[in-house]
Amino acid sequence: MLQSNLAAKAEQLNLRFARLPAESLLKEVFAHGLLGRAALVSSFGGEAAVLLHMLSKIAPDAPILFIDTELLFPETLAYQAELATRFQLSNVQRLRADTSFTDPTRRLHRSDPEACCALRKTAPLQAALAPYAAWASGRKRFQGGARSTLELFEAEHGTGRIKLNPLANWSPKQITSYFEAHDLPRHPLTAKGYGSLGCAPCTSPAKGRAGRWQDRAKTECGIHLPATTPKGENA
Repeated sequence: MLQSNLAAKAEQLNLRFARLPAESLLKEVFAHGLLGRAALVSSFGGEAAVLLHMLSKIAPDAPILFIDTELLFPETLAYQAELATRFQLSNVQRLRADTSFTDPTRRLHRSDPEACCALRKTAPLQAALAPYAAWASGRKRFQGGARSTLELFEAEHGTGRIKLNPLANWSPKQITSYFEAHDLPRHPLTAKGYGSLGCAPCTSPAKGRAGRWQDRAKTECGIHLPATTPKGENA
């Protein structure tokens, strides 16, 4: 599908479903096949339990793609296992990059965090998404930066896929209320001041996403940016 046609489709979807609740959007996509074959991409981070819980009530066997960079906090790995068991999610797929030649010492993040993210996150995710026509994420406008203008539906540049952001217009209060209403477990590091959870070497305690890649201009890992070829790989 040409990019212009995909953009027009996303615009039509945004107009059609502008007022539909997040749960209903997920049902349209994952139960009724609105966008074709779809997957949820989850970091199993601080707010991830909301979408995961919603999806567990709609399609517990839906594919959930979890990128294990092998640099995550141990608490994130434990939380992933806990939520998958508690919500009875039967199709969590752990994605890992082959870094044996490109980053054998696990120090690439120190010299070139962009290349590290491209290698450990973007490349394995793009490969895993190849069979899908659409994917969903938990991004929200209140997270700021490039996310402040998020739409519910986006045309993903260069892939022909539609991206769904069911919680785009949710507020922090709504997130908290959902956790409380459904008695959802919190990521253990949120109590220690982590507003956003990523790879351990590149994440510090801070409000919101301010703790990601501190002292660098970098604000996104790359999986939500136009597709590029990781450094060291052929185009």
